[in-house]
Amino acid sequence: MPDDIAASGGLDAYLPLVMLLALSFGFAVFSVAIAPLVGPKRFNKAKSEPYECGIEPSPQPVAGGGRIPVKFYLTGMLFILFDIEMVFLYPYAVAADAVGMFGFIAVTIFIVAITIPYVYEWARGGLEWD
Repeated sequence: MPDDIAASGGLDAYLPLVMLLALSFGFAVFSVAIAPLVGPKRFNKAKSEPYECGIEPSPQPVAGGGRIPVKFYLTGMLFILFDIEMVFLYPYAVAADAVGMFGFIAVTIFIVAITIPYVYEWARGGLEWD
């Protein structure tokens, strides 16, 4: 039986993947299409206001949507920095044996290059939420 799959070009092996993709696409389209029909329709003024976590909206409308503290941006940038670090370290962890000493040295340099700004930010107090 396995020889039949190889002889047919192997396209039958992709059928479960195609079915899974079609099923997920169909579920996504169904969810988006049905939500407005069956969801609650309770409109109020608060739903049309912009929302920022922890910031009370001002009683008078502010031109440009108001000021956002820089801490939000710093937190976002730090998250991206360490998220990217994990994205680069994961493949190394999977293939550590295959890359040998060269890979180990490269990853060590990478970790040091990421640790220096982290220590600097920590010493500056950038990780403290006032």
